[in-house]
Amino acid sequence: MPEGPEIRRAADKVEAVLKDKTVERIQFGLQPLKRFSKALTGTRVLQLETRGKALLTHFDSGHTIYSHNQLYGVWRVVKRDKLPKTNRQLRLALHTDQHSALLYSASDISVWNTEKIEEHPFLQRIGPDILNPNLTWREVAERLQSRTFAGRALNSVYLDQAFLAGLGNYLRSEILFIAGIHPARKARELSKGEIGKLARITLDISQRSYASQGVTIPDQQYKALKKKGVSYGKARFFVFSRANQPCRVCKTKIKRSTANSRRIYTCATCQPNE
Repeated sequence: MPEGPEIRRAADKVEAVLKDKTVERIQFGLQPLKRFSKALTGTRVLQLETRGKALLTHFDSGHTIYSHNQLYGVWRVVKRDKLPKTNRQLRLALHTDQHSALLYSASDISVWNTEKIEEHPFLQRIGPDILNPNLTWREVAERLQSRTFAGRALNSVYLDQAFLAGLGNYLRSEILFIAGIHPARKARELSKGEIGKLARITLDISQRSYASQGVTIPDQQYKALKKKGVSYGKARFFVFSRANQPCRVCKTKIKRSTANSRRIYTCATCQPNE
């Protein structure tokens, strides 16, 4: 399933053709939403906001469309009315004078008054978005040390959207490896320096993945691997999906295990369980 950086990049593509544009025509594939078509036709899109894996499309009419791709939803951007050939069900279509932004297969879509969007049940449950430009490492550190999260293993915390929305499985493995922290440790067991380092790396790696198309290793290192003919999939990570391959730091073989019913990757040397 896509994580925060992938959702934001998908939103960027949609926002590129919708932001500050007038919606000349709107289609809802779900019958209960069709009553909003008239109110949203002729309105201007202000922005597309991501909250973890949810997308909020804000309009100058004071409405917001909430959508969550879940497992199968996907956005497509095409020239106006040039619908792609697909067996997917069209759930939402926003047409400007030049482009069409199309959401297929998603079923979690609703229309809200923008001033009440924070009342959405999903948004009430999640924490700050990992790519929110206003989120600071100090706030991440405070959340790590809060009563809610401090006593839980980090391998659990880093999949919990209530901690930080948009974190997911590959980010969990990569962040904890780069921070040098074993996934079974708890925030309350970490030193002040370890908490600060982990908080900074949490933001840095999430932002790097967003800016670098899913690559979490440093750009120079990635380019060196690519020059050697290493594929994108095999070069992009430090540890994730690299079981039994040598650690890029110490050459210890990467171990794959399971935590919270999800695969996780660690280096026993770089991430001692102590």
